[in-house]
Amino acid sequence: MKLQLTGELSQVKKGLHHLLEDLDIELAKEGHRIHVTQREGPLLVKNYNGKGEIVFQDKIHFFRGLGLWLEHFYSETDFDLIEKPKFTMNGVMLDASRNAVMKVDGIKGLLRNIAVMGLNTLMVYTEDTYEVKAYPYFGYMRGRYTEEELKECDQYAAELGIEMIPCIQTLAHLTEALKWNYAIDIRDTADILLAGSEATYTFLEHLIEAASCPFQSQRIHIGMDEAHQLGLGKYLDKHGYEKRFDIMNKHLQEVVAITNKKNLKPMIWSDMYFRLGSKHGGYYDLDAEIPESVIASIPETQLVYWDYYHDDEEFYRSFIQKHKALKADPVFAGGVWTWNGISPNYGKAFAASEAALRACKKEKLKEVFVTMWGDNGAETPMMTALPVLQLFAEHSYHKSISEEHLRRRFHFCTGADFNDFMLFNQLDETPGVAKNNPQTSNPSKLLLWQDILIGLYDANIKNLPLNKHYTELTAKLEKAVERNTNWNLLFDFYKQLSRVLSVKAELGRRLKEMYDDQDRSKLQKNVLPDLEDVKNRVDTLRKAHRKLWFSLNKPFGWEVIEIRYGGVLARIDTVIYRLNQYIEGKISKIEELEEVRLHFEGPYPMSEGSLGRNLYHRIVTAGNLS
Repeated sequence: MKLQLTGELSQVKKGLHHLLEDLDIELAKEGHRIHVTQREGPLLVKNYNGKGEIVFQDKIHFFRGLGLWLEHFYSETDFDLIEKPKFTMNGVMLDASRNAVMKVDGIKGLLRNIAVMGLNTLMVYTEDTYEVKAYPYFGYMRGRYTEEELKECDQYAAELGIEMIPCIQTLAHLTEALKWNYAIDIRDTADILLAGSEATYTFLEHLIEAASCPFQSQRIHIGMDEAHQLGLGKYLDKHGYEKRFDIMNKHLQEVVAITNKKNLKPMIWSDMYFRLGSKHGGYYDLDAEIPESVIASIPETQLVYWDYYHDDEEFYRSFIQKHKALKADPVFAGGVWTWNGISPNYGKAFAASEAALRACKKEKLKEVFVTMWGDNGAETPMMTALPVLQLFAEHSYHKSISEEHLRRRFHFCTGADFNDFMLFNQLDETPGVAKNNPQTSNPSKLLLWQDILIGLYDANIKNLPLNKHYTELTAKLEKAVERNTNWNLLFDFYKQLSRVLSVKAELGRRLKEMYDDQDRSKLQKNVLPDLEDVKNRVDTLRKAHRKLWFSLNKPFGWEVIEIRYGGVLARIDTVIYRLNQYIEGKISKIEELEEVRLHFEGPYPMSEGSLGRNLYHRIVTAGNLS
């Protein structure tokens, strides 16, 4: 479509050029006229008698407004829309620390998507995946961003009206950074810095300088979450036992002194204060008591309340109020559930986000964002987060939203079909799993990686028609690939995953049953061909995953995923070898198949409506993978 934009364009001109191709528009004098005005107040988008108008306050509102104008112009002659933003900040946190580091072009693509949605903030979570020149082993071979790469992303974001905020760790979650010998003197435990050490604060000063200098923002997220063993390693040896409240506050004061010196405004995850005030160490403990002396000593910083778990609006409201009692103007961080396993958990994400965002609006919070974690290898492609990002965006501009509104906006902003994206949910919401998967079961991960001979989860899936479920899902995904041509790599990956599981899901269980019957003929006719078939399917899946990974991410980290695929392929080869030996009478038994299949019971508590949830090293063996 050709458009002629007039009026106040100086603030949006550069960002507009980034979006021309995505929005399929061309700027031309003979195009449809839209007059643009920047002023305080709500976002106005209209078209009347062949003349368009966009009135916006912040730069990001213009890009959302342009998208709204195009969306409505394609279906309506005249329209008059008004949107009043509910939050001053609504954005995204992208995990770049758990194996996948999104390429600069990938970040730019994400920025364009969220600009049209109207989200105005992006944090890239980097534990050690940013360059710190004084410490060459920091982020070594992990795909760390250079200063130039981060500057390029930040400038691109600024032109789209999006603030990029550095997001790092300054206490815990630093296992990868602290594993090298340079860190011996600043390491309390394997993942926690040694508080109170002069060397630690020299190290942190370098980190904060390197993390903040590429960005125009004066804000910085300095982490501080989940330091469960704080003061219980080298600190204990040096100083004896000390209350963790006191260690935490003294350390935070030192870090804030560094951010103050650099004129930065820090924010921290809030959980440690609540955990330390809880009798059982829990974050979401409504009875947690934080001493007044501790509250008074918390340095000047913003608290970030993170919660991806509850679907009760009143719980969120209560916990927001508790945060306000600690510090004014807390930030809320929700979750996309891109870390469920190898596929997203939209059911859990939507239920938690809806309740949380309603509560945030009622409690008049000004700032929210949604996290895109990549736990245990970042197997789930980060672009699966888009439907939940759209939900956060729509809640930012509306009191409430309908499912039809969300579908329509998602289709315009991404070019994808919302219902087709929801098919990814069915990879984990299988027979045996409760609706919306509230227990965060991850059968697609369990069934892909589990060993066919050992079958740690075979008892959990007993009598469930999983092959049938995945066969039907594969057919749906095949059609979805054709409908979502701009997202064909993503849909092809999940189609291939479903295709593997339509054979592999029940293969180990069937093998065990036929072995118990001592029916060598059935094993030869029914199992050996399926083993050869699934071996080919897994390799096809590996190649589809590889193609998708390299389209989005830096190469570092793919080796971890490919080793997992290699393990499946090598083990299938050994199963074929051992099974042939048994069928030919060269061995009298297969020891792994002699074992009774027990229900898998750990480490996460099992409940009705779940087939289990686990990490790779607990899926593939009952032994020690390391």
